[in-house]
Amino acid sequence: MAIFRKTVLFFLLVFSCSLMLFSQPNEIISIADRRELFVDYHLIDKLEGTELRLHEPRQEGIAIKFDKPWEGGFSAYVTVIKDGDLYRMYYRGLPRTQQEGEDIAVACYAESKDGIQWTKPNLGIFEVMGIQDNNVILANASPFTHNFCPFIDTKPGIPKSEKFKAIAGNENSGLVGFISEDGIHWKKLRDESIFREGMFDSQNVVFWSEHEQCYVCYFRTWTGEGYTGFRTISRTTSTDFLNWTDPVPMEFGKTPMEHLYTNATHPYFRAPHIYIAMPKRFFPDKAAFSAEIAKTLVDNPGYRIASSDAVLMTSRGANRYDRTFMEAFIRPGTTPQDWIARDNTPALGVVPGNDRELFIYRMSHYAQPTAHLTRYSLRLDGFVSVHAPYNGGELITKPFIFSGSELEINFATSAAGGIQVEIQNANGEAIPSVSLDDCPEFIGDAIDYVVHWKNGSDVSQLAGKPIRLRFLMKDADLYALQFK
Repeated sequence: MAIFRKTVLFFLLVFSCSLMLFSQPNEIISIADRRELFVDYHLIDKLEGTELRLHEPRQEGIAIKFDKPWEGGFSAYVTVIKDGDLYRMYYRGLPRTQQEGEDIAVACYAESKDGIQWTKPNLGIFEVMGIQDNNVILANASPFTHNFCPFIDTKPGIPKSEKFKAIAGNENSGLVGFISEDGIHWKKLRDESIFREGMFDSQNVVFWSEHEQCYVCYFRTWTGEGYTGFRTISRTTSTDFLNWTDPVPMEFGKTPMEHLYTNATHPYFRAPHIYIAMPKRFFPDKAAFSAEIAKTLVDNPGYRIASSDAVLMTSRGANRYDRTFMEAFIRPGTTPQDWIARDNTPALGVVPGNDRELFIYRMSHYAQPTAHLTRYSLRLDGFVSVHAPYNGGELITKPFIFSGSELEINFATSAAGGIQVEIQNANGEAIPSVSLDDCPEFIGDAIDYVVHWKNGSDVSQLAGKPIRLRFLMKDADLYALQFK
């Protein structure tokens, strides 16, 4: 009898635990009215017959040549900022490698009205190489000219005199802050550094995160002591730009370690809660050419080996990057000059291009006489899509709540393809009037298409309630969604 009672108690305990397990509600994501991109699995529950597909930017040609006497082959660490109707570009000018004790690097400035045609204004701030008419905004300021990296400070309440901020420095100086009202005339925020706990031998970046409500800095560290191991990325945050948290190394999920020479991390302008990162992935000993061929391309022996490409990573905050794709985002290119030296560094800054495209920039022909910046274009939100083949497939999202009254999607299909959208409750049951049967199949190519069902597009009665979305797709790509 005692054994029977123990057995009953055991099964009662197991049953009660099971009830507790299955009664736990699924995590409900709140997307409010934010645009969500399918650059990761944050919103994805099931992909059946569909897959995430990485899209390669289209090369559009030379954006700007580093052809001034104070620029040259070792120009690097480009930042591109869209400031209202003006595009601003910042970069290091360096015609050759510096010898010990030399101070020949300068920080340069260019601007554009369309992001395509760039001019180098004669600012007359510094005399460089005996020339006063130049586009130099910082000179005789080593080590800060090595990796001067500006941003527009969007923190509420920032005075006009500090609209633009920048960081620069190395292991010895630490990161020093700079401020500017016009983005051209700069001064130090203070003489001492704002942060010291890193190696900083790369382009280090800072921005104000609306999503996290703090300044976020991503900077160069190494996995080993000193300059050993892999080049990698760490992160620190601050609420005032002066006092920073202890640094934490970034995590990359279950992916192999690689040299990440830069990080180019910044909020995506159409979805600022998602940070886009485009590091230069660096292979220090992997050469595409023999030493004899390399010698004909690059004069400096130290830059005749190594190869690089650009990869895409994303983050939604904290110390984690999502590396959904290990494949290259931008491959080196079609000329021998693209496959040598420390080439192919993406610029910091994915910027709006036009109504349908964004612009990306990348250094080309580093350490060579033909050094320049290349412009690329990509569909708005078009980094990654949920792709359905001709045979069709579907996507089902995780449960989430939204605010707004209409569902807007960024999609493209073939003439043979099509998409239908169903709204389900959190348990995966179709909601009447917004089921698949109520959604006529639609085709086309639109950045901001409003989904309609038989009774219209208004889904405001579902706002604030846990739902799922089910997309039935054929020969189609879905890039992003947003409730408005």
